[in-house]
Amino acid sequence: MRRSLKHITMVFAVMLALPVAAKGERFVFTTIWTAQAQFAGYYAAKEKGFYDEMGLDVVIQHPSLTSSASNRLKTDQCDAAMFSMMSAMDFIAQGTPLVNIFQDSMNSSNILISRWGADPSKMKGQRVGIFNSDPNYLTFIMSKKEGMNYEWVRFTSDINVFLSGAVDATMVVSYNEFCQLKQAGFNLPERSLYRFSDHDYNIQENGVYVKRQYYNTHRSTVGKFAAASRRGWEWVAAHPDEALEIVMKYVRKNGIHTNRVMQKMMLEEVLRLQIDRESKRREFRVRADMVRKASKMMFEAGMLKREVTYKELIGL
Repeated sequence: MRRSLKHITMVFAVMLALPVAAKGERFVFTTIWTAQAQFAGYYAAKEKGFYDEMGLDVVIQHPSLTSSASNRLKTDQCDAAMFSMMSAMDFIAQGTPLVNIFQDSMNSSNILISRWGADPSKMKGQRVGIFNSDPNYLTFIMSKKEGMNYEWVRFTSDINVFLSGAVDATMVVSYNEFCQLKQAGFNLPERSLYRFSDHDYNIQENGVYVKRQYYNTHRSTVGKFAAASRRGWEWVAAHPDEALEIVMKYVRKNGIHTNRVMQKMMLEEVLRLQIDRESKRREFRVRADMVRKASKMMFEAGMLKREVTYKELIGL
């Protein structure tokens, strides 16, 4: 017994003498919204140790009503933040150089839904709900280009304004509010849906961006983050059930009011949107043709002071 105790004491002493393993390089990333399946790939990369293996100590933040992703990046509260491609282009044109380091969207999720079963593209001058927290670029461009002259009604993030009949149509994204409407049992005939991706408005959405200055001095860091994030999303696609468990862990930790069914629907749709329509693969890249298309549409609509190029968006 004495020898065992002495042995244990010696082992413990040796352990104390060893240097403490240093954490990897700290990298703070802010998502575009509160905890949900939309960010499953990043959660998985964190939980499965993919970031650790790259030598990164990644901290995943979520924005709040008082501290948006853009504000956190501008004030250096994070190293990287998530924006839609069009938002990033808007920032760049306004004089805030950003560089895309990882793209997790290959298609537009935007859908305009009619409250009364009518074709949204034939509802000129009607009341349309739009997100208060998003610039709604495509919706405004479509309304102007197609001569719809919609009357805009802003909402935060809820389907109640639509369900109550306060608007004639509403803007939703296919992985969130559209899923909520399905879960609520609302009738969604195809004639009442205007899917932007099916009407020559298919523009990639969310990606991860850093300031140009940070990109220039931390290229190895952002490359490691991108590689581990891609691995995380590929793992999620191969293990959706286990990934959902990880998502629910983050949902509970952040006190988000949702349910497993909703998050499962969201995850399935997010993974679908990651498939490039032409290659039929997950590519995790910014498409030059979509950048040109988005820049041209935004410039012609008066949303950009100048056109933004593909090269500056990806840091070339």
